Amino acid sequence: MPAKGGGGVAVEASGRELVISHPEKVFFDERGDTKLDLVRYYQSVEGPLLAAMGGRPVLMQRFPNGASGSSFFQKRVPDSRPDWLETTIVSTPNGTTSRALVAADLAHILWAVNMGCLGFHVWPSEADDPEHANELRIDLDPQPGVTFPMVREAAREVRALFDEVGITGMPKTTGNRGIHVYVRLLPQWTSYDVRAAAVAVARELERRRPDLITAAWWKEERGTRVFVDFNQNAPHKTVFGAWSVRARPGAQVSTPFSWDELDDIEPDPLTIGTVPARVEQAGDPWAPMTDNPQSLEPLLELHERDLAAGLQDAPWPPVYPKMPNEPPRVAPSRARKEPADER
Repeated sequence: MPAKGGGGVAVEASGRELVISHPEKVFFDERGDTKLDLVRYYQSVEGPLLAAMGGRPVLMQRFPNGASGSSFFQKRVPDSRPDWLETTIVSTPNGTTSRALVAADLAHILWAVNMGCLGFHVWPSEADDPEHANELRIDLDPQPGVTFPMVREAAREVRALFDEVGITGMPKTTGNRGIHVYVRLLPQWTSYDVRAAAVAVARELERRRPDLITAAWWKEERGTRVFVDFNQNAPHKTVFGAWSVRARPGAQVSTPFSWDELDDIEPDPLTIGTVPARVEQAGDPWAPMTDNPQSLEPLLELHERDLAAGLQDAPWPPVYPKMPNEPPRVAPSRARKEPADER
């Protein structure tokens, strides 16, 4: 309905009335979808969206002129925010802090959409317990030349490993070319622990399928394989959230799906125009996981096994301080050219 006084459309969310400004603005050129269409999409997936990211800090990437326009990350919620907006102090990898939006309910999501946010980059911890990461995110990142069927095959290997150690993970498309496999955890481990588990998973998958999967941090060593990006689990890292909409002309959605769909799932048809019907027909495919948090210990045992075998930690991103047992942060091709005392 039009807002009183014109200039926008009023929508109801979480017991609040929000005014969506410029609802007719086209946000996705290829489809012609508007800002209001994006609002309607998020209203249609409210239940599974909040089950996936509710209560978590989110990083806002704003596209004031839609998906085809320029964007910027807004790390700090503006001072002019509504009084009811829930925020929390978060740290970044370089040690700074900022006041981030909390995905407390649908009204918070729609407030951000009205600010030009298409999707959300989500912290692995909840706002009321920032010291414990309660999600493991296995990021299957296809390198150049990797096809989506190869990514599917890598996801099958993740599932097989998790089945062996008694862990339930659930997949989602990234909204682009990859797949994420998430594990909801009991809130008992730090991000350092979760990253250690992710490193162990990456290495074990590479041992099993070196033709398909790599744990190599340096791009020059990855080849035409699927990289398991373990550093997406490093402290204070965010990952593009489930049910979030990518800044692509087709308005693709990072869509959770069931393992039974893996053989046939394709990322491009999963858009704000098709995903609501999936949710209406099949509900939330992640419900069995989000309702049953699990222990990280089986994967930490893999990590301890690697340490006992003499393996070092894997390299960290450059924004982090040097870590204990970490190898030199020098690409192998460069290391061969430098004397040891210069590294």
